Amino acid sequence: MRPISRWLPQSLSLATLGTLFLVIPVASRYALGWSNPFGYLSDLAIGGFLLVLLHGRSLLLALPLMLLWCLMVLGNAELVGAVGRMPEPGDLKYLLDPQFISHSTQGGGLTHPILALALGAAVLASLLCWRRRQRPLSWKWFAAPTALLAGHMTLQSTHPSEADQWQQFNLPHKLMASAANGGQLALEDWLDGDQPEAPPDIAGLARLDLEGTSLLAGPGRARNVLVITLEGIPGAYIAANRAAINSRYQDALMPRLSSWAERAMTTPDYVLHSHQTIRGLYAMLCGDYSKLDSGTPKGLELLNNPARAKACLPSQLRQHGFSTHFLQGAGLRFMAKDKVMPQMGFDKTLGRDWFRNKAYLEFPWGMDDRAFFEGALGYVKQLRRQKKPWMLTLLTVGTHQPYSAPQDYLARYPDAKKAAIAYLDDAVDAFLTDLEKQGVLKDTLVIVTSDESHGIENVRLASAWGFNLVLAPEQAALPPIKGGVYGHVDLTASILDYFGYRVPQNLAGRSLFRDYENGREMISYTNGKLRYHDGKEQFTECDFRQVCRRYQSDGFIADEARYLGSYGGKQARLVSQRAALLDQSLLGGNPGQEYQFATRERIRLKEKARDDWADNLIGAQYMELPKNSRTRVEMTIKVVQMDRKGAELRLKAKEFERDVALPIPDFPPLKPGKPLTVSFAFDNPEARKAFSFHLLAEGRGVIQINDFRVTTEQLPEPAVAVDDRGQVAQKGPLSPLTSLFGLMARPEAELEVPVEDTALPENTELRVRQYH
Repeated sequence: MRPISRWLPQSLSLATLGTLFLVIPVASRYALGWSNPFGYLSDLAIGGFLLVLLHGRSLLLALPLMLLWCLMVLGNAELVGAVGRMPEPGDLKYLLDPQFISHSTQGGGLTHPILALALGAAVLASLLCWRRRQRPLSWKWFAAPTALLAGHMTLQSTHPSEADQWQQFNLPHKLMASAANGGQLALEDWLDGDQPEAPPDIAGLARLDLEGTSLLAGPGRARNVLVITLEGIPGAYIAANRAAINSRYQDALMPRLSSWAERAMTTPDYVLHSHQTIRGLYAMLCGDYSKLDSGTPKGLELLNNPARAKACLPSQLRQHGFSTHFLQGAGLRFMAKDKVMPQMGFDKTLGRDWFRNKAYLEFPWGMDDRAFFEGALGYVKQLRRQKKPWMLTLLTVGTHQPYSAPQDYLARYPDAKKAAIAYLDDAVDAFLTDLEKQGVLKDTLVIVTSDESHGIENVRLASAWGFNLVLAPEQAALPPIKGGVYGHVDLTASILDYFGYRVPQNLAGRSLFRDYENGREMISYTNGKLRYHDGKEQFTECDFRQVCRRYQSDGFIADEARYLGSYGGKQARLVSQRAALLDQSLLGGNPGQEYQFATRERIRLKEKARDDWADNLIGAQYMELPKNSRTRVEMTIKVVQMDRKGAELRLKAKEFERDVALPIPDFPPLKPGKPLTVSFAFDNPEARKAFSFHLLAEGRGVIQINDFRVTTEQLPEPAVAVDDRGQVAQKGPLSPLTSLFGLMARPEAELEVPVEDTALPENTELRVRQYH
């Protein structure tokens, strides 16, 4: 018998590697609430491969792979928790960026420190138990993880899951699947000779359809319009909607709003086209699909297209004599609503600073919902005193993460999210009750909806399931349940149709106040999945691999649907091509993009900036910067009032809500009477999506941002020549060193201050010019 001392270390080595690659991923998946059979199969398959590959091999091979594995497991958990998506290959560069690492871990550090400690301990234990001469596992052991991986692929094809990506894949598996799919598509293109394809037909999605039978005998009797937008609320919270589609979700989180739905016309199959408030507001108020990806929101692009803005609902109603108003509980600079909403046609755009009534809660985003609706009630009273008809759009904020609710609600509910939903339910019920007492419902078309859906775990399509409650003076003529598929894209056409006004032909959608004999096409992009219904009982859902699954479904939103099979390749790309055509920029194809985010309003600074989003002084968020382009930022700040200590100013950039390093100059302290002018530029060799600027200031004083211009232009393509054989040839060879130093010699940033301002505090660096 071999002594214990000879086999114990090898057993320990195998056990420590098994803990690192198998036990910790499976246990963390369970602890994070990501339990799904596909996810466990993915963890066991990929972890098993690494275990067999590394056991008994050289430490020079094993250690880098172990560390990369730890970064992937931890980074995936952190990013999913922060922004609800898995990392992409482009995110790996941030791990080498000291600014990204320092900023990402400031203020509380990692979200999952226990997971980080467990991974670190497993790596350390593996190193301590490593033996140079231990026997590697036989290659036959690869059969087990291979069988698990094959099982994952087979079940994905035969029994697809509706779960999120991170519930079905671990990060290495997801990256492998994406690469394999990309290779397959490239091979198909090569075999087909890259022949151009005819674009798919999007007429059914983009056309204006008012051919249905009107529910009303003539134009509506309402004099005013009130649109109440509830932050993040899905349609599943309305009892009548759940009953209409036989939903198995039965949590009655909003019983009071559900009671109002019994008195209203509700549309159970109501689709939200995307995430983010600015996208939802654009779709519902401008009769157009919001971007079906993470590109620049069309609301921002509207700033450069005043002609299209005239078709938006506020502008249309203003042309018919309405006064138009937008009131929200949060600050207006977030997502540039201080500029976007006036561009849509609102006479007055008001945010947190308008409210004079006292808030019941301290909430970083703005007014709590009860205080918001109390203030909004006073605003409605003011509007009713005027002679003109009015349109008022309200937007709450309390059900936005981190959620706002009083202690007595928090004590009654299991978590802050459900407590905030209950608080909103009571607040909107009190608001509607007061409106009814004042007689507002007798002469006002009231629509209650949401900007987006914060989703519900294990509820099919919850991230795309919206709601729409219509309260009108002609309520008896309206059905309690409106059949058919509708969405935010229909809201503008519906309201204009209700009043009998002409609807601009460049709008899309149907009218909620008409019945249609035939189905209609509908599209949505939420939780990383592109979903399309053809209006003929076929529903398609495509994931990150450009693998599409077909279902038989009468409508878009359904509790369950019959699976018909899956497909990929060029047929799958037709779905994404439809989305791309609908996403065509409102800039009319102009190569340059220019946005102005300065409002020239006086801004009182905070002594401490605690939140990059809530404390941001500008609204340059969620932009898309094209590939091979250059972006220039020009900023001018006037100091209106400042104490002697001055104020610290810094500008940060983010992609997908994560810090990214750019050649942004350091700013000197703001001093009384000293203006600051900044100009810098950076190149975008690859497209940047979900890109944001965050201007933060700390100090006591008042400033005025007179200019914050962001201009992006395409860089010229390198000059090429074609030889006699039609081949591309260089016009003059450039050595690698010449090319490199040519790039380095290009100035990229300038910062101008008066001469007397250049005396900076000790250890403060002022970079006047920066280079790549």
